[in-house]
Amino acid sequence: MAFGTFDAAEDNAALTEINMVPLIDVMLVLLVIFIVTAPLLTHAVKIDLPRATSSANLTKPDNVRLDLDAAGRVFWNGEPVDAEALTQRLAAAAARRPQPELHIRAERTTPYEKVAQIMSAAARQGLVRIGFVTAPDE
Repeated sequence: MAFGTFDAAEDNAALTEINMVPLIDVMLVLLVIFIVTAPLLTHAVKIDLPRATSSANLTKPDNVRLDLDAAGRVFWNGEPVDAEALTQRLAAAAARRPQPELHIRAERTTPYEKVAQIMSAAARQGLVRIGFVTAPDE
């Protein structure tokens, strides 16, 4: 390092050395900050997440399976029915105690309008337990 001298000729010369003391002070402060904050960054909250499992939905004998195909045909537990027979069967199912669940299984290309009409007819007859059956992706 250059210290002051009594020689007047060197007073006008440029200082060519870098003062390292401020840089070292900054580095030490940063080191202390990182030492203090490092344990806080690894702290994790332990939680128990719920676990979900799915199984195939088996239709019980007291449930009604209603299938809809893309052409608009309706099948009551695998048996084809027309609109009048469907209304009568929905009314009979709604009158049973305990009331059975209505499982609607529609093909992928079935228009939503047809599914909505079937749901509306079931609700008008008094069936309140309506569910959708989907096939799992393979």
